[in-house]
Amino acid sequence: MSQPESQNAIQKKSRLFKYAYVPVLTLIILMCISNATTAQTSTPASPTVSENTQWVLFTGCLVFFMNAGFAMLESGFCRSANAITVLAKNLIVFGIATLAFWSLGFAFMFGDGSNFIGTSGFFLEVSDNSPLIEGAYQGVFHSLKWAAIPLPAKFFFQLTFAGTAATIVSGAVAERIKFAAFMAFSFFLVLSYAITGHWIWGGGFLDNLGFRDFAGSTVVHSVGGWSALMGSVLLKPRLGKYRKLRPNERRSNRDTSFYGKKIISMPAHNLSIATLGCFILWLGWYGFNAGSTLTANSEAIAHILLVTLMAGATGGIGATFWAWQVYEKPSLSFMVNGILAGCVSITAACAFVNITSAAVIGFVGGALVVYATILLDKFQIDDPVGAVPVHLFCGVWGTLAVGLFSRNPDKYLWSKEYFRLDQGGLFFGGGINLLFAQLIGILLVGAFTVVFSAIAWIGISYFIYKISDTSNSDFKVFKSLRVLPQEEVIGLDSLFAEGNDIQQMKREYIETQRHKRFLQRKYSIRR
Repeated sequence: MSQPESQNAIQKKSRLFKYAYVPVLTLIILMCISNATTAQTSTPASPTVSENTQWVLFTGCLVFFMNAGFAMLESGFCRSANAITVLAKNLIVFGIATLAFWSLGFAFMFGDGSNFIGTSGFFLEVSDNSPLIEGAYQGVFHSLKWAAIPLPAKFFFQLTFAGTAATIVSGAVAERIKFAAFMAFSFFLVLSYAITGHWIWGGGFLDNLGFRDFAGSTVVHSVGGWSALMGSVLLKPRLGKYRKLRPNERRSNRDTSFYGKKIISMPAHNLSIATLGCFILWLGWYGFNAGSTLTANSEAIAHILLVTLMAGATGGIGATFWAWQVYEKPSLSFMVNGILAGCVSITAACAFVNITSAAVIGFVGGALVVYATILLDKFQIDDPVGAVPVHLFCGVWGTLAVGLFSRNPDKYLWSKEYFRLDQGGLFFGGGINLLFAQLIGILLVGAFTVVFSAIAWIGISYFIYKISDTSNSDFKVFKSLRVLPQEEVIGLDSLFAEGNDIQQMKREYIETQRHKRFLQRKYSIRR
C-alpha cells in the first residue's frame, strides 16, 4: 500500500509546477518565430566558395570533437565515483550551448548593433545573401561579411567555439556542483561569451581599439577560465581537500596553504583516459586555430598548424621540466595540462608569429600552468582538473604574447587580411601600442566576465534556494549550488539512474557515520 506524500513533498512539487510554464511558454514562442520565412538569396557556389565551406565545416567538426577530449580528460582526472556526472555535464553542455547560441548568442556576438552588443539576427531568422562578400553582401552580420561561405557554415563554426567556452567550466566545478545548477549556468555563460566576443570579433570597441585575438585565447579560453574561477570560489573546495594540521604533524611549505591548512592530493582515477583526452584536444586544436581563417588559404593554414603543434610540444616539455623541479619527479598530469597550456597560449597569436616565437610562447605557458596550479592550491581554490591554470592564466599570457611576438604584417602574405594593423609586437619593432591594447582588452573582458558570472552563479543559487525545502533557513550561495555532504562523499554518480539507489546509500552512509562516532566516543572514554 502506497504511503501518503508528506506535506514538504507536496509543497516542493507545487513550487516546481509553478515554474513549469516557463519551458512551455518558451516552446510556444519558438514555434511562432519559426513560422517566419528566412529570405536568403540563392547564389551559385564558385569553386572558391566550395573549398572554403568544406574547409570550415571540416575544422568545425574537429572543434566539435574536442568535446569528446574534454569528457575524457575531465572524467580521467576526477575520482571514479563522479565519472558519470562529469561525462553527463560534457555531453549536455553542447546541447545547451547550441540552444543559447542559436536563439541569442550569435546575434549578440556577430549581429549588427552597437559597439557593445549585437541586436540583429536572433534565431537566424534574417535575410542574408552569403556567400557574397564585402560590397555585395546584404544582411545583418556585417562583421562576418568578409568570409566567402554560407551563413549556416559561419554559424556552425562559431557555435563550436561557444560550446568549448561553456565546457571549460565543467572541470573546475567538478565533484560537488548540482547538475541542474551547472546546466543553468552554461546557458548564461554562452550569453556572456557572446557579448565580450562582439567587442573583439563582432566589430566592437576593442577591435576598433586595436585589440587582436586570432582564434580565442581571450574570447574563448579566458572567458571560460574567469567563469570557472568564480564557480570554484563560490562553490568552495571539495570535502577533505584542505584540512587542519594535526598536532605534531610535520609542516611542509609545498603542502601547506596560505591559511595554514594541509593540501590533500586527490589522485586521478584513470590517467589513460585523461591522456587520450589530451591527444583528442591537441588534434582538435588544429581545427580550432587553422579553421579560424574561414578560408582555405593553404599558406596560412600550414603555418598556423605548425606553430600550434610547436607550442603544444614545448608546453608539454616546459610543464614536465618545471614540475620535475618542484616535485622532484616527472608528472603525467602536468605533461597533459602542459600540452593544453601551450595550445591555449598560442591560440591568439598563431597567425601572427614565427615558429621560434611559438616555441617560446608554448614553453612559458607550460611553466605557467605548473606554478598557477600551485598558487590556486595555496589560496585553497579547488580546481580538480586544472581548468583555471590552463585556460585563464595561459589565455591571458597568450593574449599578451600577441603584443610581444607579432611580426610586422608585411612579413606574411595573409597577415594583413587578419591582422589589419600597420605594426607588429614589441619584440619585433612594433612599439608598445599593440601590447597596451591587449592589456586593456584583458582587463575589460576579465572584469565583465567576473561580474556577469558572479551574478549568474548567485542568481541560480537563490532560485534553487527559493524552490527548495530549505527556503526557511539562511541563504548561502554555496549551499544551494552544492550537493549534500553525504552525496558528495558517496559520489555524484549515485544521483544518476545509472548509479545505485541513492536513498539506500544515504541510509548506509548515515549508519556508518553513526557507528564511527560511537567508536570514537568509546575510545575517548577508555583513554
